[in-house]
Amino acid sequence: MKRWKKILLILLAVILLAQIPFVYRRFQISNRAEKTNSLNTNRTNLSNPNFNEYKGIIHAHTNLGGHSTATFDELIDGASKNNLDFVVMTEHTAENFDSSAKTLNGVFKNTLFVGGNEVDTISGDRFLLVSGSSEAFQDAKLETPKFLEKYQSQSKIALVTYPEKFKTWDANFDGIEVFSLHTNAKRNIPYYAVFDLIWSFPSYPEQSFARFFKRPNDNLQKFDEISQKRKITLFAGTDAHSNIGFHLFGDDAGNKIINFKIDRYETIFGMVRAHVLVAKDKQIRQESLLEAIKRGNLFVGFDVFADTTGFSFTAENGAETKIQGDEIALANGVKLKISAPQIARFVIFKNGEKVFEDAGKNETIFEAKEKGVYRTEVYLDDLSESPWIMSNPIYVR
Repeated sequence: MKRWKKILLILLAVILLAQIPFVYRRFQISNRAEKTNSLNTNRTNLSNPNFNEYKGIIHAHTNLGGHSTATFDELIDGASKNNLDFVVMTEHTAENFDSSAKTLNGVFKNTLFVGGNEVDTISGDRFLLVSGSSEAFQDAKLETPKFLEKYQSQSKIALVTYPEKFKTWDANFDGIEVFSLHTNAKRNIPYYAVFDLIWSFPSYPEQSFARFFKRPNDNLQKFDEISQKRKITLFAGTDAHSNIGFHLFGDDAGNKIINFKIDRYETIFGMVRAHVLVAKDKQIRQESLLEAIKRGNLFVGFDVFADTTGFSFTAENGAETKIQGDEIALANGVKLKISAPQIARFVIFKNGEKVFEDAGKNETIFEAKEKGVYRTEVYLDDLSESPWIMSNPIYVR
């Protein structure tokens, strides 16, 4: 046998052997998907008598912002197929027009769309500004404190995005994007991602992404530090662009004969969502939605593992009952009650330190005897080391 043929056969053998881990991983991912389907079929349906729960997405882009090729129709269809109640769009600013005004605002296919901006300040900090502003592009020249002062005086919300690059931590912003689906995906090792794409993605796109989820330790630590000083909102963003993939034989009008896209809205919008609680006497409108987000009346649901709808984290002191994002007086003790639609492991943190853990049930109670900032994380250990649910804090004063 000629030498080049031997080399070719050896290379082929190496390539085939290298696929074994990815074949096994596909088996693992398929098992995880089956467990998720089983959990969603056999879940405990929970409801809150005082609040309606609305699930949606914070931080999304289309071709309007210049960093995506996706259309409004694609965005609307992706939201509709996931039965989202809301999408907070945060288009990048443009010099010659107001991108937040030209994006979707209002209800389309039963989903409320709210237009905002993603904007950097001259301090090197990046925010999601909601609702958006026609002056956001020019105000990128402002230092972070001046930027926040201006827009918070207009009752807008400024949420930190890309916290790993943020600098002005003593500024008075409204919330922190502790988990970003887009950032998490970019950290995947390309070699592994390519072969997972071949073996697992076509059948299990959401679970292929979720395999790489990790608890955002550094961002949660920063959040816990700040929440001890003042009230602040914890949330997760998708940073959805719908622009990763390839196409052949396309034109500038968007017609593509062969089009393979990895991060379609339909896929991304089913993975990590904000579940916002709005009082039953209020309808979901832009004002009530943004008010609840600013108050921290929401939790992060990694719904790719199992539907988190119905999760509850409340505090009772005998005189009143409060939800996440609220303050409550310590009085003679506060009972923190957690309920989830699945049997899970519950962890409670006080001022960033773990003070309680319980597992093997879908409801637990912890008595807080000291003042502090309490929040919870819920885990489905058979599916992931990443949290299934991350709540906002309850502030025991």
